[in-house]
Amino acid sequence: MPPSLLFDLSELDLSSQPVFDKETVCRVNPQQYEMQHLDGILWYDKDKACILGFKDVTPNEFWVRGHIPGRPLMPGVIQIEAAAQLLSFFVKQIYQEEGFVGFGGIDRAKFRATIEPGCRLYLLGHITSARPGRKYVCDVQGVVKDTLAFEATISGLKV
Repeated sequence: MPPSLLFDLSELDLSSQPVFDKETVCRVNPQQYEMQHLDGILWYDKDKACILGFKDVTPNEFWVRGHIPGRPLMPGVIQIEAAAQLLSFFVKQIYQEEGFVGFGGIDRAKFRATIEPGCRLYLLGHITSARPGRKYVCDVQGVVKDTLAFEATISGLKV
C-alpha cells in the first residue's frame, strides 16, 4: 500500500498561477534546455519546509523517441532529477542558499506508476534535515492524476 502524501493536495488550488514561473526557475537553477525538468512552483511553506512544484511532460521531451518506442514512459532517473531540481530551487530561492546545490544521494526510491507525455507531474517536497552551507535532505514524491507515481529521499550538497 502506498504511503500518505507529504501534504494534502486537496487543500491547495492546483489550478492557480505559479508563485514562481518557469522563467524564475531558470534564473535560480542552472539546468537548462533538455535538462530543465521543473516548470514552476505552485505553493510553499517555509516554516513547514514544504514545497509543491510541477513538470508538464510533453511529447517533445528528449527521451520520448527512445524510451519506450510506441509507448513513451518518463524514465525514473528523470523523475528523480525533477525532484532534485525542486529541492535545489527551494533551498536557493526560499532559504537563500548561495552557489550550486548538487545532487548528493538517493535513498528508498520506489516507482509506483507510469508517467507519459501529456501529464502534469506534481512534485512534492519536504525538507527533513538541513545543514545550511553544507547538506539538505528532502522527502520527495511525484503525483500524476491523483496517483503516487514515485517517492524517494534525496540529498543535496553545497558544491
